[in-house]
Amino acid sequence: MKKIIFILLAFISLTAFKTIQKTWVNDDPHTQLNFEVTHLGINQISGAFTDVDITLNAKKKDFSDAKFQLTAKTASIDTRVEARDNHLKSADFFNAEKFKTLNFTSSSIKKVKDNTYQISGELTMHGVSKEITLDAIYRGHQKNPANNKVAEAFQITGTLKRSDFNIGNDFPESLISDEVKIEANIEFIQQ
Repeated sequence: MKKIIFILLAFISLTAFKTIQKTWVNDDPHTQLNFEVTHLGINQISGAFTDVDITLNAKKKDFSDAKFQLTAKTASIDTRVEARDNHLKSADFFNAEKFKTLNFTSSSIKKVKDNTYQISGELTMHGVSKEITLDAIYRGHQKNPANNKVAEAFQITGTLKRSDFNIGNDFPESLISDEVKIEANIEFIQQ
């Protein structure tokens, strides 16, 4: 009898402190994945990927154990100029027909201070995978009156080199900067 009570108490103790993992997905109308390059060394040109799926998994309330998974369809690139978009989708740049998505999977998250983090992970783009580190700010949470769901928001920023991913290798830096700034503003809703 004592053995059964001990096992029962151990089970209750373990389950009482078990943390449940939560999964959030991006809310499409409130999520943007933007990029910016310098044209001719004098002007900033921006664009976005408009078809993006992002998942966030975490057990801790402060997101210090968060795991991010991002997939963007390369054919969804939008710079507000159709001819430029078509060129970016071509084999000269993203080759969207062959490399249909770009993917990021986080491997670690480090809390820098309060709501500021560094997220490291693998970015796969144009058939090339590289480890990158991005900066993230947790913007907080708020109940959305439109859908009555609580939204969690992050802003994630970073810089990468297009040459690291063999994108636009025939276009010199004097024409299009090698450095590409990225910014993701993501509103998540719990699944």
